[in-house]
Amino acid sequence: MSSVTSVSPYIVVRGGEAAIAFYKAAFGAEEVFRLTDPSDGRIGHAELRFGESVVMLSDEYPDFGAVSPDTIGGSPVTLHLSTKTVDADVALAAAQGATVLRAAADQSFGERSALVLDPFGHRWMLSQTVETVSPQEMQRRWNEETGA
Repeated sequence: MSSVTSVSPYIVVRGGEAAIAFYKAAFGAEEVFRLTDPSDGRIGHAELRFGESVVMLSDEYPDFGAVSPDTIGGSPVTLHLSTKTVDADVALAAAQGATVLRAAADQSFGERSALVLDPFGHRWMLSQTVETVSPQEMQRRWNEETGA
């Protein structure tokens, strides 16, 4: 039996102070706390609450292997942000500086979702449940869409 109790993303950014301000303004994050590096003012660790979830964040520390998507040319990870008003939330994120990669659209799996890239190189899928769909129905619809 596993002793694991939760998992939380830990993202690295170039410009922690600005990133925290962006996540608060664009996604309504609440800053729980931060630790500031006394030697140079970088964010050594911060925790942000997004609804019921916590995302941890730090500035880059290349000597520890902590580098941002900007440094390595992107990230294969997408953060999923559940929302109740996806269209309005995408518009707010864009107004705060996010790039809309995929506009909000209804999906066959019962969600209305969009994809944005924040100014710090992290992708976010904003998603709103619009229909409860069983996994079997999701698969059936996917098969139908692809002609399988």
